[in-house]
Amino acid sequence: MASPHNPEDETTAQTVSRTMTWGSLPGQTDPLDLPLRELNENANLEEFTTETRTGNIIKPVKSNVTGHMEQWKLVTFKIDDPENPKNWSKAMKWYCTMCVAFTCFVVAFASGVITGGLAGPEKTFNVSEEVALLTITVFVVGFGVGPMVFAPLSEVIGRRWVYGSTLLLAVIFEIPCAVAPNIGTLIVCRAIDGIAFSAPMTLVGGTLADLWKNEERGVPMAAFSAAPFIGPAIGPLAGGFLYDGAGWRWLYWIQMILAGVAWFLITFTVPETYAPTLLKARAKKLRKQENDPKYVTEQELDSRPLGEKIKIFLLRPFQLLFMEPIVLFISVYMSVLYGLLYMFFIAYPIVYMEGKGYNEGITGLMFIPLALGVVMSAFCAPFVNNHYLKISAKFNGKPPAEYRLIPMMVSCWFIPIGLFIFAWTSYPDVHWIGPAIGGWPVGFGFIFLYNSANNYLVDTYQHQAASALAAKTFLRSLWGAGAVLFTEQMYHRLGYQWASTLLAFLGLACCAIPYVFWFKGEAIRRHSHFAYKEEDEASNAKAFDIEKGSQDSHGH
Repeated sequence: MASPHNPEDETTAQTVSRTMTWGSLPGQTDPLDLPLRELNENANLEEFTTETRTGNIIKPVKSNVTGHMEQWKLVTFKIDDPENPKNWSKAMKWYCTMCVAFTCFVVAFASGVITGGLAGPEKTFNVSEEVALLTITVFVVGFGVGPMVFAPLSEVIGRRWVYGSTLLLAVIFEIPCAVAPNIGTLIVCRAIDGIAFSAPMTLVGGTLADLWKNEERGVPMAAFSAAPFIGPAIGPLAGGFLYDGAGWRWLYWIQMILAGVAWFLITFTVPETYAPTLLKARAKKLRKQENDPKYVTEQELDSRPLGEKIKIFLLRPFQLLFMEPIVLFISVYMSVLYGLLYMFFIAYPIVYMEGKGYNEGITGLMFIPLALGVVMSAFCAPFVNNHYLKISAKFNGKPPAEYRLIPMMVSCWFIPIGLFIFAWTSYPDVHWIGPAIGGWPVGFGFIFLYNSANNYLVDTYQHQAASALAAKTFLRSLWGAGAVLFTEQMYHRLGYQWASTLLAFLGLACCAIPYVFWFKGEAIRRHSHFAYKEEDEASNAKAFDIEKGSQDSHGH
């Protein structure tokens, strides 16, 4: 039987007082904040993007059992609901943001700190440098594998459980790394740590989307953006001195200590932020309190079979990677950049330790300009975000995705510039500051490129955003993992200058990618099977053409 008719709940328009609409301003809700992979195409996303006066939205669904229309009550947050993470106090939201940013820093730090003491396992276990480098390779491969599982898992059980369980696993497996009796134990445990540590890196962007509205997100995003790149810059610096003073095993003990602190903060002080998980718990509580089984969420009411979900989770990222030119070439670009970052870990010791005779600690100091570039670009991120919000307002909150490429089109040139400087100042008799200064433009350009690529993929594949980002992360991590294995041979074969120059030309060639998509991206999206299409797309595309100065042949 259908539930009694309630005039107060008759329409969404009557119950909605403030709407956090997806894809419009103000109050934009990030697609990563929605359980899109969990829901059918006819799901009512208003449940997750609106605050209602009554705390529910009526949804009539035909029952497979009775054949009658059943009036289900989709549970929502109420107006100014204190349990809605977007309504938490600024202090609480900032605390949660800094906790997850610190966690992200710890993960990135763990990926780079061991480069300051690779000679330790070589001597202890009597293995070649290539074998010692596998401790970096398997860790980064884990970064690509983990998101394929953890991203969809967080949409089912929430973010907090995934954060807590994976960080605890990472902490535990740092111990056998530190006391490893042989190289096999070290490599295997590093692989497990890489997979476990990938979860926080995968979830942080979604957590920020949970907490902050779009117009508030510029500064918090800057704090997050800096963390993944400061970590690899600070890691070799700290690792070099720690290796000199305490030995290579302490490179793993320090990872365990920092990861333990991050695990404690996330597990015991940061509450669940994922709105669908919070609403699901609320629906369960209401069913018990009101003795009414009609209180549900879309995930409970209209969920697809588990087999179909698994198929989409596992196959969709690869479909996007190989069938969508935008995903493929943005992923290739990010892979090249990620590879360059990890190749720097090998190139700096070659230039400074082999070429100039410096020790590990002093060589680590050469990463400071790279870290400064990252921090300085992070400070610029809010201004970039404000510029985008002004552009969004011109398009009624729905600008073409290509406007996300503007920061990439500007910052892409910093990478080859920095690499050319690094290349041609890396002679042993040239002052140490030359190659170090080359790291600054590389660090400065990285964040803009990284954020711009992520935003472009999210805006282009809104309903497939999680899968598109997983595809990018997968390819990026595989290339980053492989690049470190041949860097030393490349530098010895080509010489310091021409090896770095080769990397610079590679970065220079990739500068064409954002410009191609700026001019042709809209046409590619129009013919795509997966790109997000909306009602305003035609008018926005025409406005976009006018903005670029090209006349639409079909004119007004």
